[in-house]
Amino acid sequence: MPSGVHIHNVRGQLFEAAERVLLRDGPDALTSRAVTEEANCAKGVLHRHFTDFDAFLAELVLDRVRGIEDRTTTLRAAAGTGSVVDNLADALQDLFGPVTVAIIALITFRDGLRARLREAGLTGIPLAMQGIAMIAAYLTAERESGRLAADADIDTLAPTLVGAGHLLFADRTSAPPQTTAIRKMVTTVIAGALRPPQP
Repeated sequence: MPSGVHIHNVRGQLFEAAERVLLRDGPDALTSRAVTEEANCAKGVLHRHFTDFDAFLAELVLDRVRGIEDRTTTLRAAAGTGSVVDNLADALQDLFGPVTVAIIALITFRDGLRARLREAGLTGIPLAMQGIAMIAAYLTAERESGRLAADADIDTLAPTLVGAGHLLFADRTSAPPQTTAIRKMVTTVIAGALRPPQP
């Protein structure tokens, strides 16, 4: 492949290439060679921008983390509007898109990547942890709006919703779960905390 071709937004193109490889071939197929071939660039391009492949993957995860943090503001602003169940179901569907599910599998698969993420201050399972924080922020806003009970246990509800949501989406070889299945799970989890609509 030509090495003299200038690539605009190299990081973005490499991230997109990595995501395509992940979705198509799975975590074990993701190598620096596979990424640069998918991005149609010279092999050295990735290493000119990142110290090594785990550093590249850590930046890919951090890019996704920033996306979840951006969505948290939007979701929290939705508190008090629409249906609590629908808002949560939509948020979980958005959170556990195919790329996020594949990246969570990648984090589990690569020890070096987990070490880099810990160095960056990310604990637990990155993306899932940010998802829990996003859902907790929304549930807190709904509790403040009066649509959840004043004693609703946000610290239990948020990880339960995200954990159950991840299990619904975790099988990358099958079709994503139906919206009805996600709504049923959400309804079951928050049933005790949801207050009836005010007339």
